Amino acid sequence: MSYDVIFSPEAVEDLERLFDHVLERELNSPTGDLEIPERAIAAIKQACQFLTHSPFSCRKTGESAFVRELLISFGGSGYVAMFEICDSHRVIVGAIRHQLESDYH
Repeated sequence: MSYDVIFSPEAVEDLERLFDHVLERELNSPTGDLEIPERAIAAIKQACQFLTHSPFSCRKTGESAFVRELLISFGGSGYVAMFEICDSHRVIVGAIRHQLESDYH
């Protein structure tokens, strides 16, 4: 079974926000690497491809067996993608945050 992975408008906004945050951090760093923001977003998108085959292997985030989180390693910490398994063919990524953020927006 294969699932289509769809990023919600909110998740797309999260990707833009995370890109901007990493870019700003790198611009303000004396050793800033301007490739890191692009690599971070690429790592998130690549990790979400895991959901095309194994979304149920990710941890549940509440009562529903269909709402889950994918942990994404990147650098010293990483990101967390919250997603919902909608049916037997579709997974929607609803939000993405940095692991050090307090919660989803």
